[in-house]
Amino acid sequence: MKTVILCGGLGTRLREETDFRPKPMVEIGGRPILWHIMKIYAHYGFREFVLCLGYRGTVIRDYFLNYEEMNNDFTISLGRKQQIVHHDAHDEQDYEVTLAETGPQAMTGARIKRVQRYVDGDTFMVTYGDGLADVDLRKVLAFHRAHGRLATMTTMAPSSRFGMPEVDGTGKVTSFIEKPQITGQANAGFFVFQRRVFDYLTSDDSCVLEREPLETLAREGELMAFHHAGFFYAMDTYREYQKLNELWASGQPPWKVWR
Repeated sequence: MKTVILCGGLGTRLREETDFRPKPMVEIGGRPILWHIMKIYAHYGFREFVLCLGYRGTVIRDYFLNYEEMNNDFTISLGRKQQIVHHDAHDEQDYEVTLAETGPQAMTGARIKRVQRYVDGDTFMVTYGDGLADVDLRKVLAFHRAHGRLATMTTMAPSSRFGMPEVDGTGKVTSFIEKPQITGQANAGFFVFQRRVFDYLTSDDSCVLEREPLETLAREGELMAFHHAGFFYAMDTYREYQKLNELWASGQPPWKVWR
């Protein structure tokens, strides 16, 4: 089963790290966040990936073209008959990674539509290139297959980005909660789609998955939500980048489901 990862956005809110590389290549613990995302999927048996490239996609291409040499000891014979012999083996030996150019300005729906030819089978997964979670993807897939609709979205309980004071009529703060959870559910990504979802997408740059396609699927009763009560963290800002690196440095990052 293919997993489509959206890797083409500009990452404008993380300019400290994304001026010269795409956000999926920003490193957490010395590895691109994209590597962490792929390790989560691989842990649950999903090892076929389609990467939707856009902004500075050549950085991602170079990373995978040089992956063997950068992750193995090797012996190289120089000269006209150059040969490389790799020693040992890294843990990503059986990954299959398709790198597809989807345009510098395309929105999420357009990027997914443009990789349709690389997605075989009736069911596929989609996620963003900047979010980490300890979600059990086998349970998400089982939920999707059980309900029989076209689309599943993983959701979570959102938290406010700001502290929330309770203020009385005189202006006195009677209580304060730092970044409380708020009502409702938020999109955490980690989608499962049936192939017919491609019919809801267009190749126009302006096609945003989270707008008309998902709105139409919801209106038609074809979108279901799998609620994830565990860890989820999206890396949108430099502060969030720092937080993820702190969690990795702690030795017990919540998203590290692999061993």
